Amino acid sequence: MDLKARKKILSTPVEPLDVRSIKGIGDLLEAFQHTSIQARNLGRCFQVWKNMLKDPKRPTIFLGLSGPLIAAGLRSVIREMVELGMVDVVVSTGAVLYQDLYQSLGYRHYMGVPTADDARLRSFAIDRIYDTYVDEIKFEETDRAIGRIVEEFPPRPASSRELLQFLGEKFPAKDSILSTCARRGVPVFSPALIDSSIGIGLTLHYGRNRGKPRFSLDAVRDNYELVQILVNSPRTGVVYVGGGTPKNWINDGIVMANYHYEREGEGHFYALQVTTDVPHWGGLSGSTLDEAMSWGKVSTQATKAMAFVEASVALPLLVGALWDRRASWQRRKRPRFVWDGDTCKRA
Repeated sequence: MDLKARKKILSTPVEPLDVRSIKGIGDLLEAFQHTSIQARNLGRCFQVWKNMLKDPKRPTIFLGLSGPLIAAGLRSVIREMVELGMVDVVVSTGAVLYQDLYQSLGYRHYMGVPTADDARLRSFAIDRIYDTYVDEIKFEETDRAIGRIVEEFPPRPASSRELLQFLGEKFPAKDSILSTCARRGVPVFSPALIDSSIGIGLTLHYGRNRGKPRFSLDAVRDNYELVQILVNSPRTGVVYVGGGTPKNWINDGIVMANYHYEREGEGHFYALQVTTDVPHWGGLSGSTLDEAMSWGKVSTQATKAMAFVEASVALPLLVGALWDRRASWQRRKRPRFVWDGDTCKRA
Protein backbone atom coordinates (compact mmCIF):
# COMPACT_ATOMS: atom_id res chain seq x y z
CA MET A 1 0.00 0.00 0.00
CA ASP A 2 1.27 3.45 -0.93
CA LEU A 3 0.76 5.14 2.45
CA LYS A 4 1.83 8.55 1.15
CA ALA A 5 -0.79 8.47 -1.60
CA ARG A 6 -3.39 7.20 0.86
CA LYS A 7 -2.64 10.03 3.27
CA LYS A 8 -2.96 12.58 0.46
CA ILE A 9 -6.39 11.21 -0.56
CA LEU A 10 -7.58 11.49 3.04
CA SER A 11 -6.11 14.95 3.58
CA THR A 12 -9.26 17.13 3.41
CA PRO A 13 -12.01 16.35 5.91
CA VAL A 14 -15.66 17.28 5.48
CA GLU A 15 -16.46 20.21 7.79
CA PRO A 16 -19.72 19.95 9.74
CA LEU A 17 -22.00 22.89 8.95
CA ASP A 18 -22.13 25.16 12.00
CA VAL A 19 -25.40 27.09 11.63
CA ARG A 20 -24.57 29.30 14.63
CA SER A 21 -21.58 30.74 12.81
CA ILE A 22 -23.54 31.65 9.66
CA LYS A 23 -23.99 35.43 9.47
CA GLY A 24 -25.42 35.65 5.96
CA ILE A 25 -26.04 33.80 2.70
CA GLY A 26 -22.45 34.41 1.63
CA ASP A 27 -21.24 32.59 4.73
CA LEU A 28 -23.65 29.74 4.02
CA LEU A 29 -22.54 29.20 0.42
CA GLU A 30 -18.88 29.38 1.42
CA ALA A 31 -19.51 26.85 4.20
CA PHE A 32 -21.26 24.61 1.66
CA GLN A 33 -17.93 24.25 -0.16
CA HIS A 34 -16.60 22.21 2.77
CA THR A 35 -19.61 19.88 3.01
CA SER A 36 -20.76 17.20 0.55
CA ILE A 37 -23.30 16.12 -2.05
CA GLN A 38 -25.27 18.96 -3.73
CA ALA A 39 -24.47 21.48 -0.99
CA ARG A 40 -20.81 21.26 -1.96
CA ASN A 41 -21.69 21.49 -5.65
CA LEU A 42 -23.82 24.58 -5.07
CA GLY A 43 -21.00 26.14 -3.05
CA ARG A 44 -18.65 25.46 -5.95
CA CYS A 45 -21.12 27.09 -8.37
CA PHE A 46 -21.06 30.19 -6.17
CA GLN A 47 -17.26 30.27 -6.27
CA VAL A 48 -17.16 29.88 -10.06
CA TRP A 49 -19.63 32.75 -10.55
CA LYS A 50 -17.71 34.96 -8.14
CA ASN A 51 -14.47 34.19 -10.00
CA MET A 52 -16.12 35.26 -13.27
CA LEU A 53 -17.15 38.58 -11.79
CA LYS A 54 -13.70 39.22 -10.35
CA ASP A 55 -11.70 38.26 -13.46
CA PRO A 56 -9.76 41.36 -14.65
CA LYS A 57 -10.21 40.22 -18.27
CA ARG A 58 -13.91 41.00 -17.89
CA PRO A 59 -15.37 37.86 -19.45
CA THR A 60 -18.74 38.26 -21.10
CA ILE A 61 -21.16 36.34 -18.87
CA PHE A 62 -24.03 34.58 -20.65
CA LEU A 63 -27.15 33.61 -18.70
CA GLY A 64 -29.21 30.70 -20.05
CA LEU A 65 -32.76 30.47 -18.68
CA SER A 66 -35.26 27.64 -18.97
CA GLY A 67 -38.02 26.18 -16.85
CA PRO A 68 -40.98 27.70 -14.94
CA LEU A 69 -38.86 30.44 -13.38
CA ILE A 70 -41.43 33.25 -13.29
CA ALA A 71 -44.09 30.92 -11.92
CA ALA A 72 -41.57 29.93 -9.24
CA GLY A 73 -41.31 33.55 -8.08
CA LEU A 74 -37.84 34.25 -9.52
CA ARG A 75 -38.71 37.26 -11.69
CA SER A 76 -37.16 39.82 -9.34
CA VAL A 77 -34.13 37.60 -8.71
CA ILE A 78 -33.40 37.42 -12.45
CA ARG A 79 -34.05 41.14 -12.89
CA GLU A 80 -31.60 41.96 -10.12
CA MET A 81 -28.94 39.79 -11.77
CA VAL A 82 -29.20 42.11 -14.79
CA GLU A 83 -29.53 45.33 -12.80
CA LEU A 84 -26.52 44.56 -10.61
CA GLY A 85 -24.29 43.46 -13.49
CA MET A 86 -24.02 39.78 -12.56
CA VAL A 87 -24.70 38.79 -16.21
CA ASP A 88 -24.09 40.51 -19.56
CA VAL A 89 -26.17 38.59 -22.13
CA VAL A 90 -29.46 36.74 -21.58
CA VAL A 91 -30.59 33.74 -23.62
CA SER A 92 -33.98 32.40 -22.62
CA THR A 93 -36.87 30.23 -23.61
CA GLY A 94 -39.76 32.29 -24.93
CA ALA A 95 -41.96 31.09 -22.07
CA VAL A 96 -39.85 32.79 -19.39
CA LEU A 97 -39.92 36.09 -21.30
CA TYR A 98 -43.61 35.81 -22.08
CA GLN A 99 -44.49 35.39 -18.44
CA ASP A 100 -42.33 38.43 -17.67
CA LEU A 101 -44.47 40.41 -20.16
CA TYR A 102 -47.64 38.92 -18.64
CA GLN A 103 -46.66 40.36 -15.27
CA SER A 104 -45.58 43.65 -16.88
CA LEU A 105 -49.22 44.08 -17.91
CA GLY A 106 -50.22 43.81 -14.25
CA TYR A 107 -51.28 40.16 -14.26
CA ARG A 108 -50.20 37.70 -11.61
CA HIS A 109 -49.36 34.11 -10.83
CA TYR A 110 -51.33 32.53 -7.98
CA MET A 111 -50.60 29.88 -5.39
CA GLY A 112 -52.31 26.58 -6.12
CA VAL A 113 -51.86 22.88 -5.43
CA PRO A 114 -50.40 20.12 -7.62
CA THR A 115 -53.36 17.87 -6.76
CA ALA A 116 -55.97 20.23 -8.21
CA ASP A 117 -58.89 18.99 -10.30
CA ASP A 118 -57.56 20.08 -13.69
CA ALA A 119 -60.84 19.55 -15.50
CA ARG A 120 -62.46 21.93 -13.01
CA LEU A 121 -59.64 24.45 -13.51
CA ARG A 122 -60.23 24.23 -17.25
CA SER A 123 -63.89 25.13 -16.75
CA PHE A 124 -62.73 28.30 -14.98
CA ALA A 125 -60.11 29.14 -17.67
CA ILE A 126 -57.31 28.67 -15.14
CA ASP A 127 -53.99 27.15 -16.24
CA ARG A 128 -51.79 25.17 -13.84
CA ILE A 129 -47.99 25.09 -13.65
CA TYR A 130 -47.42 22.41 -10.99
CA ASP A 131 -48.56 24.25 -7.82
CA THR A 132 -49.09 27.65 -9.47
CA TYR A 133 -52.14 29.03 -11.28
CA VAL A 134 -52.32 31.57 -14.09
CA ASP A 135 -55.33 33.29 -15.64
CA GLU A 136 -55.94 31.94 -19.17
CA ILE A 137 -58.14 34.96 -19.96
CA LYS A 138 -55.26 37.29 -19.08
CA PHE A 139 -52.89 35.09 -21.09
CA GLU A 140 -55.11 35.65 -24.13
CA GLU A 141 -55.09 39.39 -23.48
CA THR A 142 -51.29 39.28 -23.28
CA ASP A 143 -51.11 37.39 -26.60
CA ARG A 144 -53.25 40.04 -28.25
CA ALA A 145 -51.28 42.88 -26.69
CA ILE A 146 -48.06 41.46 -28.13
CA GLY A 147 -49.69 41.01 -31.54
CA ARG A 148 -50.87 44.64 -31.49
CA ILE A 149 -47.60 46.18 -30.33
CA VAL A 150 -45.60 44.34 -32.99
CA GLU A 151 -47.58 46.38 -35.56
CA GLU A 152 -45.30 49.26 -34.52
CA PHE A 153 -42.10 47.35 -35.32
CA PRO A 154 -40.57 48.23 -38.71
CA PRO A 155 -41.88 45.80 -41.37
CA ARG A 156 -38.68 43.85 -41.96
CA PRO A 157 -36.86 40.68 -40.88
CA ALA A 158 -35.27 41.04 -37.45
CA SER A 159 -33.49 38.97 -34.83
CA SER A 160 -35.10 37.95 -31.57
CA ARG A 161 -32.68 40.37 -29.86
CA GLU A 162 -34.15 43.31 -31.76
CA LEU A 163 -37.73 42.26 -31.07
CA LEU A 164 -37.14 41.60 -27.38
CA GLN A 165 -35.40 44.94 -26.91
CA PHE A 166 -38.41 46.55 -28.62
CA LEU A 167 -40.83 44.73 -26.30
CA GLY A 168 -38.76 45.71 -23.26
CA GLU A 169 -39.01 49.35 -24.31
CA LYS A 170 -42.74 49.14 -25.05
CA PHE A 171 -43.60 47.44 -21.72
CA PRO A 172 -41.43 49.46 -19.29
CA ALA A 173 -42.54 47.89 -16.01
CA LYS A 174 -40.21 48.56 -13.07
CA ASP A 175 -39.77 44.89 -12.15
CA SER A 176 -39.55 43.57 -15.71
CA ILE A 177 -36.58 41.49 -16.87
CA LEU A 178 -36.99 42.64 -20.48
CA SER A 179 -37.42 46.29 -19.55
CA THR A 180 -34.31 46.20 -17.33
CA CYS A 181 -32.29 44.53 -20.09
CA ALA A 182 -33.42 47.17 -22.62
CA ARG A 183 -32.49 49.99 -20.25
CA ARG A 184 -29.12 48.45 -19.34
CA GLY A 185 -28.20 47.55 -22.92
CA VAL A 186 -28.11 43.83 -22.12
CA PRO A 187 -28.86 41.76 -25.27
CA VAL A 188 -31.66 39.21 -24.88
CA PHE A 189 -32.02 36.33 -27.33
CA SER A 190 -34.64 33.61 -27.57
CA PRO A 191 -33.58 31.12 -30.27
CA ALA A 192 -36.86 29.17 -30.01
CA LEU A 193 -39.10 32.19 -29.52
CA ILE A 194 -42.04 30.89 -31.55
CA ASP A 195 -42.27 27.91 -29.19
CA SER A 196 -43.98 30.14 -26.64
CA SER A 197 -46.98 32.39 -26.23
CA ILE A 198 -44.95 35.24 -27.70
CA GLY A 199 -45.12 33.09 -30.84
CA ILE A 200 -48.92 33.13 -30.53
CA GLY A 201 -48.86 36.94 -30.51
CA LEU A 202 -46.56 36.95 -33.55
CA THR A 203 -48.93 34.54 -35.32
CA LEU A 204 -51.80 36.97 -34.73
CA HIS A 205 -49.63 39.70 -36.27
CA TYR A 206 -48.85 37.44 -39.24
CA GLY A 207 -52.52 36.65 -39.81
CA ARG A 208 -53.43 40.34 -39.95
CA ASN A 209 -50.61 41.17 -42.34
CA ARG A 210 -50.50 38.29 -44.82
CA GLY A 211 -49.37 39.54 -48.21
CA LYS A 212 -48.27 42.88 -46.78
CA PRO A 213 -44.94 44.20 -45.50
CA ARG A 214 -44.61 43.01 -41.91
CA PHE A 215 -42.22 42.05 -39.16
CA SER A 216 -40.69 38.59 -39.53
CA LEU A 217 -38.32 36.68 -37.28
CA ASP A 218 -34.87 35.96 -38.76
CA ALA A 219 -33.53 33.05 -36.70
CA VAL A 220 -30.25 32.79 -38.60
CA ARG A 221 -29.53 36.44 -37.84
CA ASP A 222 -29.74 35.42 -34.16
CA ASN A 223 -26.83 33.05 -34.80
CA TYR A 224 -24.82 35.74 -36.54
CA GLU A 225 -25.42 38.27 -33.77
CA LEU A 226 -24.42 35.73 -31.12
CA VAL A 227 -21.17 35.13 -32.97
CA GLN A 228 -20.60 38.90 -33.14
CA ILE A 229 -20.70 39.06 -29.35
CA LEU A 230 -18.40 36.06 -28.99
CA VAL A 231 -15.74 37.32 -31.38
CA ASN A 232 -15.69 40.62 -29.48
CA SER A 233 -15.27 38.90 -26.11
CA PRO A 234 -11.74 38.06 -24.95
CA ARG A 235 -13.17 35.45 -22.62
CA THR A 236 -16.64 34.08 -21.87
CA GLY A 237 -18.46 32.49 -18.96
CA VAL A 238 -21.87 30.84 -18.75
CA VAL A 239 -24.53 30.50 -16.06
CA TYR A 240 -27.11 27.88 -17.00
CA VAL A 241 -30.38 27.76 -15.07
CA GLY A 242 -31.92 24.53 -16.33
CA GLY A 243 -30.77 23.47 -19.77
CA GLY A 244 -32.69 23.08 -23.01
CA THR A 245 -32.31 25.26 -26.08
CA PRO A 246 -30.60 28.20 -24.34
CA LYS A 247 -27.75 25.99 -23.11
CA ASN A 248 -27.27 24.28 -26.46
CA TRP A 249 -27.48 27.51 -28.44
CA ILE A 250 -24.93 29.39 -26.34
CA ASN A 251 -22.58 26.42 -26.58
CA ASP A 252 -23.09 26.12 -30.34
CA GLY A 253 -22.11 29.77 -30.64
CA ILE A 254 -18.59 28.79 -29.60
CA VAL A 255 -18.46 26.21 -32.39
CA MET A 256 -19.67 28.75 -34.96
CA ALA A 257 -17.21 31.37 -33.78
CA ASN A 258 -14.23 29.01 -33.65
CA TYR A 259 -14.79 27.02 -36.83
CA HIS A 260 -16.38 29.53 -39.16
CA TYR A 261 -15.26 32.95 -37.98
CA GLU A 262 -11.71 32.17 -36.86
CA ARG A 263 -12.27 33.38 -33.32
CA GLU A 264 -9.04 33.19 -31.43
CA GLY A 265 -9.35 31.58 -28.04
CA GLU A 266 -11.14 28.73 -26.37
CA GLY A 267 -14.45 27.45 -25.19
CA HIS A 268 -16.17 29.07 -22.23
CA PHE A 269 -13.54 29.75 -19.58
CA TYR A 270 -16.08 29.65 -16.74
CA ALA A 271 -19.20 27.52 -16.60
CA LEU A 272 -21.81 26.64 -14.01
CA GLN A 273 -25.19 24.97 -14.21
CA VAL A 274 -28.04 24.19 -11.85
CA THR A 275 -30.43 21.57 -13.20
CA THR A 276 -32.66 18.71 -12.16
CA ASP A 277 -31.85 16.66 -15.26
CA VAL A 278 -29.23 13.93 -15.02
CA PRO A 279 -26.48 12.84 -17.43
CA HIS A 280 -27.31 9.15 -17.81
CA TRP A 281 -30.29 9.70 -20.15
CA GLY A 282 -27.93 11.28 -22.69
CA GLY A 283 -29.93 14.50 -23.05
CA LEU A 284 -28.49 17.98 -23.36
CA SER A 285 -30.06 19.50 -20.25
CA GLY A 286 -28.39 17.00 -17.93
CA SER A 287 -25.16 16.57 -19.88
CA THR A 288 -22.10 17.49 -17.85
CA LEU A 289 -19.88 20.47 -18.47
CA ASP A 290 -17.03 17.97 -18.82
CA GLU A 291 -18.87 16.42 -21.78
CA ALA A 292 -19.02 19.87 -23.39
CA MET A 293 -15.20 19.93 -23.37
CA SER A 294 -15.16 17.16 -25.97
CA TRP A 295 -16.99 19.51 -28.34
CA GLY A 296 -14.73 22.48 -27.62
CA LYS A 297 -17.68 24.35 -26.10
CA VAL A 298 -16.13 24.55 -22.63
CA SER A 299 -12.41 25.16 -22.32
CA THR A 300 -10.24 22.29 -21.14
CA GLN A 301 -8.85 24.85 -18.67
CA ALA A 302 -12.28 26.03 -17.51
CA THR A 303 -13.30 26.63 -13.94
CA LYS A 304 -16.66 24.88 -13.76
CA ALA A 305 -19.27 23.44 -11.42
CA MET A 306 -22.63 21.75 -11.73
CA ALA A 307 -25.29 21.31 -9.05
CA PHE A 308 -28.33 19.07 -9.39
CA VAL A 309 -30.66 21.39 -7.48
CA GLU A 310 -34.02 22.81 -8.55
CA ALA A 311 -33.80 26.45 -9.64
CA SER A 312 -36.35 27.93 -7.22
CA VAL A 313 -34.00 26.85 -4.41
CA ALA A 314 -30.59 27.23 -6.07
CA LEU A 315 -30.86 30.59 -7.83
CA PRO A 316 -31.92 32.77 -4.86
CA LEU A 317 -29.13 31.20 -2.78
CA LEU A 318 -26.50 31.90 -5.44
CA VAL A 319 -27.64 35.45 -6.18
CA GLY A 320 -28.12 36.25 -2.50
CA ALA A 321 -24.61 35.00 -1.72
CA LEU A 322 -23.10 37.06 -4.55
CA TRP A 323 -24.89 40.15 -3.25
CA ASP A 324 -23.62 39.35 0.24
CA ARG A 325 -20.07 39.27 -1.17
CA ARG A 326 -20.53 42.23 -3.52
CA ALA A 327 -17.54 44.11 -2.11
CA SER A 328 -15.28 41.65 -3.96
CA TRP A 329 -16.75 42.27 -7.44
CA GLN A 330 -19.15 45.23 -7.48
CA ARG A 331 -16.66 47.55 -9.20
CA ARG A 332 -16.66 45.29 -12.22
CA LYS A 333 -17.31 47.31 -15.37
CA ARG A 334 -19.98 45.59 -17.39
CA PRO A 335 -19.31 45.28 -21.14
CA ARG A 336 -21.23 47.59 -23.44
CA PHE A 337 -22.41 46.27 -26.80
CA VAL A 338 -22.78 48.77 -29.64
CA TRP A 339 -24.88 47.53 -32.56
CA ASP A 340 -24.74 48.70 -36.15
CA GLY A 341 -27.44 46.56 -37.71
CA ASP A 342 -26.31 42.98 -37.16
CA THR A 343 -22.72 43.97 -36.38
CA CYS A 344 -21.58 44.35 -32.80
CA LYS A 345 -18.66 46.04 -31.13
CA ARG A 346 -17.83 45.71 -27.46
CA ALA A 347 -16.71 48.61 -25.29
